Amino acid sequence: QVKLKPLTPQTEEEKIEHSIAAERRRMRLVHKDTLKDLLTSSPPETAELETRDGSVAVPAEKTRVESVELVLPPHANHQGNTFGGQIMAWMENVATIAASRLCHTHPTLQAIEMFHFWGPSQVGDCLVLKAIVNNSFKNSMKVGVCAEAYRQEMSVGRRHINSAFMTFMVLDEEGQPRTLPMVAPEPGDGERRYREASARKKIRLDRKYLVSCKQTEVPLSVPWDQSNKVYLSYNNVSALKTLVAKANWALAREKEKVRMYTLEEDKFLSFRIEMSVCITSSRAFALLSDLRRRHEWDRHYSSAELVQQVDDDDMIYHVVSQTLSQENKPQDFVILASRRKPCSKGDPYVVAFRSVTLPTHPASAGFTRGETLCSGFCIWPESEEMSKVAYYNQATPGYLNYVTTNVAGLSSNFCATFKACEKFLLKNKEDLIVQL
Repeated sequence: QVKLKPLTPQTEEEKIEHSIAAERRRMRLVHKDTLKDLLTSSPPETAELETRDGSVAVPAEKTRVESVELVLPPHANHQGNTFGGQIMAWMENVATIAASRLCHTHPTLQAIEMFHFWGPSQVGDCLVLKAIVNNSFKNSMKVGVCAEAYRQEMSVGRRHINSAFMTFMVLDEEGQPRTLPMVAPEPGDGERRYREASARKKIRLDRKYLVSCKQTEVPLSVPWDQSNKVYLSYNNVSALKTLVAKANWALAREKEKVRMYTLEEDKFLSFRIEMSVCITSSRAFALLSDLRRRHEWDRHYSSAELVQQVDDDDMIYHVVSQTLSQENKPQDFVILASRRKPCSKGDPYVVAFRSVTLPTHPASAGFTRGETLCSGFCIWPESEEMSKVAYYNQATPGYLNYVTTNVAGLSSNFCATFKACEKFLLKNKEDLIVQL
């Protein structure tokens, strides 16, 4: 290997690109360790062998594809080494066939991850290309591909020269992603690849967010005082309503009638969790807008103290979380909660949250001060006794690991938390009936 001269960026734009390139390199170098730690810390869940349309899950073995290509002079450069682009094209071919065996139609390649050249191949080599669907999610599937080379005389064993992971989707006539069947992994290595595919999806979401988002460069909280209370309250509610109105939400997971959606944008990763509950929307609104009761169903909350009653619809809370930060300290938040009743028929009840700063509650050494940019509840009446409860959150660095772990299927914390919320609402609904 030749040692290269260091590159010195000159302009501000070059410095930003240089910094981002260094971050990409760091994440690439630690990818293997990150994947290992993630799989170790995330216990495997019981495999769900029913597909999303009720039929039996497709065995991963039925998607396995293997082909052989002979490297000829047109496939190589002047040194006789196979073009990397040629190998990638052959790998894409077998991966596309493997993906089509799961969806029974022509899939669309969306991304290629972890494409590595482990060694060269030359003219006269035979390349064995293998592909199999490792895992499928709601609208995408992960296909693992590898390439091995050997000489015609078989004087030596096969050499592993390339590997990659390819993400495919199936689009309908309107260009929208179609729902894919689930995959039943093979025992042993198949189960390992199945879980690693989920972990890679989480790492991709984390990487996309961290590289594109500059939120950590500026504080998310805004100062609170009497002069800007009307503006901050309006901004808090309008930011949540704008997030709710976005059209590109994609269903990521569904478990026990709790649905989790994601929205990927250039600088943000947002998520939404929703369920239907047998409770009136006004009663659910009253219960969920009081953060002092959040700890009764959300294990991430330790306590919430009302520090300022701004008016009937706006309150400021000091929240202590049980979740430890990277500094191994509990997190605390100062949160403005703004609640609104429906303005007209069809509008939801809204409870919006965002971080603010108060002189009376500065950051302390015993806690890591956390921040939330835009989050909250929207509650729609479905009937006189049924309501749809949805929680939205525009993920910030403190929430990112929790979000992507659940999106990738490495945890079901979101489902457990929302089921606890449902029990909380039903329990207090019954208490209200008894009192009446």
